[in-house]
Amino acid sequence: MSPVHGADLLLRGRRVVTPEGMREASIHVADGRIERVAPYDDVPAGREVVEAGGLVVLPGLVDTHVHVNEPGRTQWEGFAPATRAAAAGGVTTILDMPLNSIPPTTTPDALRQKREAAEGACRVDVGFWGGAIPMYLGLLAGLHAEGVFGFKAFLCPSGVDEFPSLDLAQLRSAMEEIAAFDGLLIVHAELPGPIDEARERLANADPFAYSTYLASRPAEAEKDAIAAVVQAAAETGCRAHVLHLSAATALPLLRDAPRVSVETCPHYLTFAAEEIEAGRTDHKCAPPVRDSVNRERLWDGLLDGTIRAVVSDHSPCPPDLKGGSFFDAWGGIASLQLGLRAVWTGARARGCSIEDVARWMSAGPAALAGLERKGAIAEGRDADLVLFDPEASGLCDPGELHHRSAVTPYAWRPLDGRVAATYLRGQEIYANGTLREPPAGILLTRDSA
Repeated sequence: MSPVHGADLLLRGRRVVTPEGMREASIHVADGRIERVAPYDDVPAGREVVEAGGLVVLPGLVDTHVHVNEPGRTQWEGFAPATRAAAAGGVTTILDMPLNSIPPTTTPDALRQKREAAEGACRVDVGFWGGAIPMYLGLLAGLHAEGVFGFKAFLCPSGVDEFPSLDLAQLRSAMEEIAAFDGLLIVHAELPGPIDEARERLANADPFAYSTYLASRPAEAEKDAIAAVVQAAAETGCRAHVLHLSAATALPLLRDAPRVSVETCPHYLTFAAEEIEAGRTDHKCAPPVRDSVNRERLWDGLLDGTIRAVVSDHSPCPPDLKGGSFFDAWGGIASLQLGLRAVWTGARARGCSIEDVARWMSAGPAALAGLERKGAIAEGRDADLVLFDPEASGLCDPGELHHRSAVTPYAWRPLDGRVAATYLRGQEIYANGTLREPPAGILLTRDSA
């Protein structure tokens, strides 16, 4: 683990989001940790104070679903630009997905290469998921011992040859193995059968029409895969998590599955299939963005507590790989810097509170990953804080994004809110468009988090 750097800080605001709700408070920080959340006027004489003024003070966001792609595909995304984007978007902790880098994070040596690539480059704290692929089943305990936060598996082709998917028998084997050391399996839950059948039916359909792509990945592929995950978790005792839920029809399966949790993403809560124009492959992701009725049902799933986390699934690529038809283009959306604003825009329009957003984007992901020092403004937690203006609004200017590639479906879309400043363990790492030097992020392991 990298050395931990922390700062002393006294920050107060009239709108501080705590686990008990929003209140006036002064946040006392020593060596990067929150010592106490005190009354607003609890300020020692002569002590320098950072005044939040009318801004909301949020816990730093935790994004447990980020594809950094370094090493190997660093031209797609890297630790330096990804964590710059995170800091500018109010995200103070990310967990890196094991695929799209070369090698993928499926062995202790590959994890070492990941950590070497990230060391000294990160502006926010970074942890790592491991991968569960067929050739390494039976060997996952070794990677678990090195501190990964869990294991990712695909039930359909991942899009890269280095990360093959599991069939249902292999899924069960992986769950039995992971349950033995009380680990966590996170699953891209789409089955290949319904997708293959749909593609055959669409052989003569227009590949530039979004409706064609949507029909090629039917909701049944998600629902059937999630049913298989829920059943296997119940039978093996393995803790499991469903990634990037798109199909709201699967929500009833998840409400009564005590060992299975679920997340969704800002793009599923923002966009609607009927609004996506022909050729707009910047919207392509898997599973796909579905229609507006489905979108509202996902919001319902957040409000009733079935979905407890909203994370980005940030997966950029070079602009040329987003060209061609919906079947040619790479499937992934760049949104790490934009998630807070996108979700707040949708939440505000539906009468939800900024406290709701903090629960979905800070507390929920932190709990999923076991990040006990993250996700809340509370005594003993890391002083990861965001000063946010919820009343601001403006267009998403791609020129202001720090991602490696600025290709995003949010380009020039109206979004509410503005991140004014971000603090990591009490240190200001971003303020009003400026990133502070040097990078202050550390590399996390499961046991150190």
